[in-house]
Order: sequence, then C-alpha cells, then structure tokens
Amino acid sequence: MTPSTPCAHEHLGELVDAVQRFAPCVDLADDWGTRLASVLERGGRLLAAGNGGSAAQAQHLTAELVGRYRDDRPPYSAICLSAETSTLTAICNDYPPEELFARQVQAHGRAGDVLVLMSTSGTSANIVAAAERARSCGLRVWALTGPRPNPLADAAHEALCVDARFTATVQELHLVALHILCAGLDRTLGAVPATTRSAAASGSLA
Repeated sequence: MTPSTPCAHEHLGELVDAVQRFAPCVDLADDWGTRLASVLERGGRLLAAGNGGSAAQAQHLTAELVGRYRDDRPPYSAICLSAETSTLTAICNDYPPEELFARQVQAHGRAGDVLVLMSTSGTSANIVAAAERARSCGLRVWALTGPRPNPLADAAHEALCVDARFTATVQELHLVALHILCAGLDRTLGAVPATTRSAAASGSLA
C-alpha cells in the first residue's frame, strides 16, 4: 500500500531518514564531478535532461557549468535539452514521444561527452530512450533516479539511486547530489573564490 503524502514535520522526517542512507550517493556525485572536469577541460560537453521538476534540476546543473557554482573558472559547454522549447515542440509534432530527448542527444552529443539524465521514478520512456541513444553514439550516461531497480538505472553506465519513498525526497537529494558534483568539479579544476563588484570593493567574498 502506498503511504500517504507526508506533511510538515513528517516531510522533514522522510528527508532525514533518506539522508542517513545517502553516503554512497555522496561519493559517486563527487567522483562524477572529478571525472566531468577532465571531459570539459578537453573540450567535451555535458548534456542534461529530465521531465517536470527534474527538468528544472537539469537546467540548474547546466546553469552552474556555463555560469559558476561558487568559485570563478572558465565557462564550460552544457546544454539542458529540456529547455529547448522550439526544438521540443518540433520533435513532438513530427516524431514519437520517445524521441523528445533522444533526437537532441544525437544532434548535440559527441563520443566522450557526458549525458546526465534525471527521473525520480526511473521509468520515463523519453529519458530511457535518451540513455539508449546516447550509448549508441558513444556518450557516457549518468542517471539520477529513485530506488533501484528501474529501467533508467539499467540503461545508464552509472546511476545515483536515492533510497526514498517519495518523489519530493528523491528530488531534494538529487539537488544535493548536483551541488556535490559541482563542488567536486570546481575542486578538481582549481577554481578560485569568486567576488562580486560589491564584495571586491569591501574585500569580502561573495
């Protein structure tokens, strides 16, 4: 029987419980950041996609790479496939729904690039199809999902699977994982503390 939606302190309790099981995910996210640094430094690209709330988190990730997470470093090539609105509607109009992200992966991805896919259920057909297309094109596929087993975890080269019962909890810890990935990337690249104009004037860090 599916448990009822947790509210108020029960919501926090679900998150606390899931955090206790999150240590292996922390190690994997940090390792991804380290390895992604070498991909981006040699001119590779990161692609990312998700549906709904996961689409927003995929866009969050690419924004951190093109902009910055915390520290200053060069911008890197990162495209959120979920945010390509004209492309998305064109593909939906002319192709089966499963092609929504897979066709974009085929267009933008090159062998050695990284594709990050996010699905709390791990069952989204368009996300699984993107993973399969990416592998056929020589991309490395990293998936963030909810509990195993699920089709996306099986289709990816590596999967960060959050052991939690509720979509909200999985999404919350996916965001933690993305921030850990970005911090690991910055550490590997030797990024330096960033300053804004006001911070530089006052001598404090942003």
